[in-house]
Amino acid sequence: MTQFRLFLAVIFTSTLFYTVIVGADHGWNIFTLFFGDIKAMIWAGQFNLDFMCHLMISGLWIAWRNHFSSKGLILGISGSIGGILVLAPYLFYLSFKVNGDMKKLFLGNVRAI
Repeated sequence: MTQFRLFLAVIFTSTLFYTVIVGADHGWNIFTLFFGDIKAMIWAGQFNLDFMCHLMISGLWIAWRNHFSSKGLILGISGSIGGILVLAPYLFYLSFKVNGDMKKLFLGNVRAI
């Protein structure tokens, strides 16, 4: 579990720094660029579409894990938009909440029984 938590910390920190640097250098209007590449039907757009599908699955998983409660839906939408900057801290938090039990971490306490 320590390696998993360390991995989460590394990907969160590196993504956060990368995001801040790119945002400072190129601005924060990411959605125009993101969807513009998809609309242009170029390889960057293909990657963005694939990535967006991964984000939607991540958000659906978060909402499902929380039984589609209000909290789960808010977390799921946040995860779909925020990506690893939301998912990594959420998994980090859950890893402590479930005392390192990966089955409970991914399924939740009710489904892991």
